[in-house]
Amino acid sequence: MLTTDGLFAETKEQLGGFWVIKAADIDAALDWSAKASEACGNAVEVRPFQETPGA
Repeated sequence: MLTTDGLFAETKEQLGGFWVIKAADIDAALDWSAKASEACGNAVEVRPFQETPGA
């Protein structure tokens, strides 16, 4: 039987939050990620986000 002291991920790496930004292109997104990484003092991952047509 396995017991834990709560609903915690059994890992050292956890998602601490995320930002959704609207950028003109990947270069602009990478510029923002550099600023965000400096602000939070940690690595930032950049992923494309698909918009809903007509939104």
